Amino acid sequence: MFLRVLCTLGGCCLVAATVTAIQPDVIRSSNAVPAHVAGRFREVAGFQQSAFGQYFVFDRRGHTVYGLDEQQSSSWEIIRIGAESGRIIDPTAFAVAPDGTFVVADAPNGRERIQIFTAPGLRIGGFLMSGTVTNRVVFGNSVLNGIGSLQYTGTSILVSQPETGALIAEYTLQGGVKRLIGSLRRTGHENDPEVHLALNSGIPLVDPSGGFFFVFQAGEPAFQKYDRDGKLVFERRLAGLEIDPLIAGLPTTWPKRKTSDGEMPLVTPTVRTAAVDGAGRLWISLVVPYTYVYDAEGDKIRVVQFRGAGIIAPNSLFFGRHGRLLVTPGLYEFEAGRLPSP
Repeated sequence: MFLRVLCTLGGCCLVAATVTAIQPDVIRSSNAVPAHVAGRFREVAGFQQSAFGQYFVFDRRGHTVYGLDEQQSSSWEIIRIGAESGRIIDPTAFAVAPDGTFVVADAPNGRERIQIFTAPGLRIGGFLMSGTVTNRVVFGNSVLNGIGSLQYTGTSILVSQPETGALIAEYTLQGGVKRLIGSLRRTGHENDPEVHLALNSGIPLVDPSGGFFFVFQAGEPAFQKYDRDGKLVFERRLAGLEIDPLIAGLPTTWPKRKTSDGEMPLVTPTVRTAAVDGAGRLWISLVVPYTYVYDAEGDKIRVVQFRGAGIIAPNSLFFGRHGRLLVTPGLYEFEAGRLPSP
């Protein structure tokens, strides 16, 4: 269900309310990395591609970034395990720019670090984030908040950092804060700062037509769109038969867990991952194995399930060359970017 609202000087009036039942589309993979190559990796948390065709595989458990040739017939190590500069330890996130440079977020000695590399693996920059790692949104053994949410444009780095008072922090490649984008949403947990910040954690994304999306990852699922100047364009809440039971069952209190930082609320996500395709459509994968697709105006146009050897619950999405959608787990490719609009 989505609502269209017209705002006037006198307030907001409802223009139209439309209830749409969208049947899920099952999209079958068009390709997958061969088993003799994929078997080398321990826990793939990222599968991306440069504009030149080279693939990159982020093996989080192996603390390694691999390269794959365009034919996916062979792999090689680009970045190896280690706490020193130019290596990675306890990595949480990875992102590739079209020019083949990429960034990896890791945490040597519990300090959040971002490093920038060329396609062959030469370190060309990096910096430490202020403070220490605070695990606010956790799914399985993956930390989704903080630098675990980073996006890389080639000229700047976007991070979900609600402790700044904003939804998105845009960093220069030298580590300076370029600007802050978006205001924290009301959660009803303002008196519990850690829960409030967890429910304002999410995924910042670049809109290819200019501007940004921000997808809230925990609590009531929603997303916002911003223009290139960082001004809010609209907000939409996620709704549908696939996720409504999950939303109805969201807790009003959050249990605590013991960490090295003391007791922290155990906040789990409602959204696993998200990406924007070349047409500016937003793809949001839920913790249930469905992906909602929204057009540039924020209307839901498709419900998708991905099938490889079985139904896939994506933990990463990336649009590579020719509109192909790269999905993990499984190192699959889908022709999803070529699907016609309904």
